[in-house]
Amino acid sequence: MAQLVARVDDSLVAAVDDLVAEGVVTSRSEAMRLGLRSLVEEHRRKAVGERIVEAYRRTPQTEDELAGIDAGTRAMIEEEPW
Repeated sequence: MAQLVARVDDSLVAAVDDLVAEGVVTSRSEAMRLGLRSLVEEHRRKAVGERIVEAYRRTPQTEDELAGIDAGTRAMIEEEPW
């Protein structure tokens, strides 16, 4: 396992220490790992979303495809026991 060294503001260290004291994370290291995983996952999801949008821009849905979606949505709403 690799080791990363980072400098952070004292206020951020205090906030992380509070999370450790509250039992949200077991250590500063765990907090850093969770934060980095979250950052990487957020970036990955954003990139996937951008690729999906770009694909729809290149190949928009047809009127027939959209009509089927509308009909399906209406059917689901009608099934709800409002």
